[in-house]
Amino acid sequence: MNEPMIQPVTEPPTEPMTEPPTEPTDEPPYVPVGTGPVGTGPVGTGPVRFDTKIAVLLRADLEPWQRLNVTAFLVSGLGTTLPELIGERYEDADGVSYQPMFRQPVLVFEGTKETLKAAHGRALTRALPCAVFTADLFTTGNDRDNRAAVRAVPTADLDLVGLAVYGPRNAVDKVLKGARMHP
Repeated sequence: MNEPMIQPVTEPPTEPMTEPPTEPTDEPPYVPVGTGPVGTGPVGTGPVRFDTKIAVLLRADLEPWQRLNVTAFLVSGLGTTLPELIGERYEDADGVSYQPMFRQPVLVFEGTKETLKAAHGRALTRALPCAVFTADLFTTGNDRDNRAAVRAVPTADLDLVGLAVYGPRNAVDKVLKGARMHP
């Protein structure tokens, strides 16, 4: 008789990471099962590791309300055009349904104006999906004017205050070179 093959069991970390790394790394974050892609197994079977990364890079001199506003706008740009990033709908114990969200964490970084400009150039060179937020968008009040404000400025002259990027983990880490995790 054939004996079943025994597969080695990989144990999850005994303590979850409490602070994210200060700089982008090739090491994936620990993500509890259930927050990852559909079909990753029941809760408690181990960590989900993504080979992709969603990252937001904010200019360090933004006011707190601006950081939140820019982050929300930027990630909406990825979620609306990359359906593979979106998980399934949520439902509570009473059966109330909620909107689906990203299937993986969004890591938020900060850097100088120069860091942001360099990251933007690297994202474009690598043809990674990205969304931009420029300083001009703080003075507009609607989508039509936002798009017109970006369209009016050549790529090299965009006054970037935020960038969202998605792609293979290593490529995104290279784009974010010089940035640090948001405090």
